[in-house]
Amino acid sequence: MNVKIKAPGSEYVARDFLVKYGFILVTIISFVLFFSSQETFRISTTFFSMLKYTSVVAITGLGITFSMAVGGLDLSVGAVAGMAVTLSAMTMVVYDKPAIVAVGLVLLAGALIGLLNAFLIVVLKIPDLLATLASMFAIMGLKLVPVNGRSVSSGMMLEDGSTAPGKFTDGFLKIDGGQLGPIPYAVILWMSLTIVCWLFLTRTTWGRAMYSVGSNPEAAMLAGIKVKLYRTLAYVASSVLASISGLILASRIGQGDISAGNSLLLDSVAVALVGTSVLAMGKPNAWGTALGAFLMGVVITGLTIAGFPYYGQDVVKGSVLLLALVFSFTLSRKKSRFISAV
Repeated sequence: MNVKIKAPGSEYVARDFLVKYGFILVTIISFVLFFSSQETFRISTTFFSMLKYTSVVAITGLGITFSMAVGGLDLSVGAVAGMAVTLSAMTMVVYDKPAIVAVGLVLLAGALIGLLNAFLIVVLKIPDLLATLASMFAIMGLKLVPVNGRSVSSGMMLEDGSTAPGKFTDGFLKIDGGQLGPIPYAVILWMSLTIVCWLFLTRTTWGRAMYSVGSNPEAAMLAGIKVKLYRTLAYVASSVLASISGLILASRIGQGDISAGNSLLLDSVAVALVGTSVLAMGKPNAWGTALGAFLMGVVITGLTIAGFPYYGQDVVKGSVLLLALVFSFTLSRKKSRFISAV
């Protein structure tokens, strides 16, 4: 019996190239298209403003990346970011505490929520989608209780008839409004966190263990990896990163808007999923998430400048996500070999 294996043709070479570099090409083409067709898009301030407003989604997407790395998905990140907005506003405006106290409380609250999610998922063995969905609704409701469902702003009337004594400090407002040269602080924070997350996931034994847990938890356990510990760490990291996004958002809007963060979840999941298609990695990764967020920012900014209606932007986001899924789960399948027996 002779076995003949058909050598891959040019169509496979083209497909492999498309799988590996296709989404990068989509990003470059989108940027060049808007850059060449819209004068406003070519202004440097527009570019950095786009990056600044993308930073919130991108950092939250990094949190989603951690939960995906261990084979889960954290649906509570948008609510955690909204909680961070309300908590930071209450700390500075209602209780008249300095910004450093507000930041510390927000990060601590984020870590505690991550531990709660991990307890539900790892200890009680509730499916991650159900556990974090329950957390999402609980957090969205609980953040309204201390403020009686009202947004927190400087000079607001309190329940006892007095005026709130504090305000958002200038230092806190610089988290989003400050710049180092032309680069906003929020963008520097986004890039710094991306590098840290990339180094952690790819250059440390902890990060590689997370990927092992996400790939095959049973095999990881047999290999001596503490699966429960790494899953807990992933959900804590997810919530802490979401709370950092909330701090940037609070600095941006300058008040404790009770609706802040409500639309953040879907965008964050989208950019993390887009990231899995970059360079055909097929797994969540920090730089892929950053590129996904950048592509979303380019497309939405370009369409907004072009006068595209806001209610149609979700269609574009969905189309970009669908394209990413095609790259990740359809084109990236291993090409089949044609074997014939003689």
